[in-house]
Amino acid sequence: MSNLENLYREIILDHYRSPRNRGELASPPAHKVEGFNPLCGDEVTIYLDVHDGVLADIKLTGHGCSISQSSSSLMSAAVKGKPLDDVHSTIETFKELMLAHETKVEESEGDSANLRTLGELAALAGVVKFPVRIKCATLAWNTLAQGLQEISN
Repeated sequence: MSNLENLYREIILDHYRSPRNRGELASPPAHKVEGFNPLCGDEVTIYLDVHDGVLADIKLTGHGCSISQSSSSLMSAAVKGKPLDDVHSTIETFKELMLAHETKVEESEGDSANLRTLGELAALAGVVKFPVRIKCATLAWNTLAQGLQEISN
């Protein structure tokens, strides 16, 4: 296993063992949205506090496998306090990463510039090698997108 793969594994385990932004926000003003993966039982509830076009705060609850829970934690850390345009861009970038073919992931693993733009989210790039786990990794991201869509309506 390469040093990069070891680093990624450590990042995933760290976010699984010590998830960021765990808990609930008072509703209202927070918007609550729930996501569920019936194939494996992963669940996530996301609480969003949006003010003046910024995702001011985000909290998460739920349970599931290490990939779904660490992805939720990584997501919350990546988007908290960001303008909504940046949040939408980060969601799209992450979804593109998850839709990449394995060969593209292997090429991007060697491209340090691409990895730097993803930050810690690059730790989840290896999930693409296990297609059955992609739904685990994207559950929180799809739930976040749904919540932001509900807020904008």
